[in-house]
Amino acid sequence: MGGFLNVIQLILAIFIVVLILLQSKGSGINSSAAADSSKIFSSRRGFELRLFQFTIVFSIIFALVALSNSLIKQ
Repeated sequence: MGGFLNVIQLILAIFIVVLILLQSKGSGINSSAAADSSKIFSSRRGFELRLFQFTIVFSIIFALVALSNSLIKQ
């Protein structure tokens, strides 16, 4: 059971990294120097909102799998 949870945890970790990288569009060096106030206070809509929600859900699932994995190993 512990090996299965390790594989699930690894897959979730990779998936969370991909989701976070997809969210960080336009966060380069040039964008911080040329940022206008309209982009700072923008709200998430459509795809960005779903991406943000999926990141939260998969992060919670990852934390639960990590917790159950550590409890099983004890």
